[in-house]
Amino acid sequence: MTTASAPKRRRATGRVTLQDVALAAGVSPITASRALRGERSVAADLVERVTTAVAQLGYVPDPAARALASARSNQVVVLIPLLSNTLFVDLLDAAQRTLLAAGYQSLIGVTHYRADEEEALLRTYLMNRPAGLLVTGFDHTEAAHALIHGSGVPCVHVMENRGAAPGAADAEDGGEPYSVGFSQQAAGHAMTAELLRRGYRRIAFAAAQLDPRTLQRAQGYRAALGAAHDPRLEFMDAAPSSFALGAKLLERVMREAPDVDAIFFNNDDLAQGALLQALRLGLRVPERIAVVGFNDLTGGDQMLPPLSTVRTPRGEIGLHAARMLVALMRGEDVPERRVDLGFELVMRSSC
Repeated sequence: MTTASAPKRRRATGRVTLQDVALAAGVSPITASRALRGERSVAADLVERVTTAVAQLGYVPDPAARALASARSNQVVVLIPLLSNTLFVDLLDAAQRTLLAAGYQSLIGVTHYRADEEEALLRTYLMNRPAGLLVTGFDHTEAAHALIHGSGVPCVHVMENRGAAPGAADAEDGGEPYSVGFSQQAAGHAMTAELLRRGYRRIAFAAAQLDPRTLQRAQGYRAALGAAHDPRLEFMDAAPSSFALGAKLLERVMREAPDVDAIFFNNDDLAQGALLQALRLGLRVPERIAVVGFNDLTGGDQMLPPLSTVRTPRGEIGLHAARMLVALMRGEDVPERRVDLGFELVMRSSC
């Protein structure tokens, strides 16, 4: 039977099925399935007939049906807080490229920094039996921990480099969760210590969003100051991070703590907004007040003055995490469960 004359038996939805492809190619559904999976046992001429039928009929494999039939999937769920944050875009781009090259498709979920939204996404995505999970951080609800662990789906955590809470192991074998990231607390400590080394003594910490990674940076800031830490120099705002909020935080610091000589912002967009506002107000940076940020986002080196910051390896995190997950999904040995990619202080002219 030729593809031109083959009957097209459809499901009620009108979708072209594997059975349609098999009939058009003149082979059994099992042979058609094996040909599409690239199995070497299928003769070359049969593969050609199947691929021709696929092209002519416009057949698209049903990943859900394939997963049900084989208990396997080629889909990986990637949960990130925001798509509007360059930090996570860089991570996602690297992870997606790596997964695609290994034959996996990414299903992206955005949690908006809400643990309950993450839990709801996990419930939905895990019903489709994904091959693996990439999730941001360890701040899950108890139910989300149970979902990850109980699913048996390989999972890698990104952006943080620490163990989860006792009894909340997310690895399939119940051991320490797999993770790729760096110590947010150590990074916050390192930048604060560098400001102290440069002679700054009244150092404020200004933060937005107040997600767990921000709070870990604040812990590092406090630890570096030790006995000199003054809680009144912490300026926290739960609103989303932005240039505009950075400008407002600068004004608030100068109004409420005029003796401050340096401000450590928890993200570069806040710091960049503060630098722009300092220009408007005539505040000389760093002569009157030093400004530093976090993440080394695009544009920081073009500010006046160029912004000092903590460079974080988000692209490398996405790459290494995806590679680790691919190895887990393939059943390969992953001897190092916790990969610390570190960070770098990039000191420019703003301090």
